[in-house]
Amino acid sequence: MRDIIVHEFITLDGVIQAPGAPDEDTDGGFQFGGWTLPYWHDDIGAHFDQAFRNADAFLLGRKTWQGHGAAFDPMPADDPFGGPMNAIQKYVVSTTLKETSLWRNSTIISNNVVEQIRKLKAQPGKNILIDGSSVLIHTLAENDLIDEYTLHVYPVTVGGGKRLFPDGKRIALEIVEATPIPTGVVYMRYRKAQTQS
Repeated sequence: MRDIIVHEFITLDGVIQAPGAPDEDTDGGFQFGGWTLPYWHDDIGAHFDQAFRNADAFLLGRKTWQGHGAAFDPMPADDPFGGPMNAIQKYVVSTTLKETSLWRNSTIISNNVVEQIRKLKAQPGKNILIDGSSVLIHTLAENDLIDEYTLHVYPVTVGGGKRLFPDGKRIALEIVEATPIPTGVVYMRYRKAQTQS
């Protein structure tokens, strides 16, 4: 059984919206995009490299898939981020997409989403990564399909925005790793607790 691993940049108040650029995602009037930029460190890149070495699929919601595809598909194969992002198999959950020419190696999941993702988990292979995709992550969490949360926690709050965890859902987790990064970010890995109390 493959693991689904949520890999996110997250603020101290639980927001995952628009970490990379001011105009990345302004839904709901969000004005604080780009909150990760002052805190970059090469350790963060190394964590992503490790995550991709242990995965062979990427699962994304439509908006995140479109944003990533527009950014990464034009990059050359030898780009340290673009190369792995373009090479990995991608699954995009959408009821509106009709084709995947925006980003190579992509397959659309358009119906019976939870059932299709359960089947994907049951296939042989490496980990399945997901980032961004707040709506999809909430669906996966509600159906207990997330095995691990790998988080870069940033020393900033933004007061509102798209959050990682769904309202009203209790999730018991066990810590695997907590490593501070010199810029103030903390790298944290949590696994789903073996026994839910």
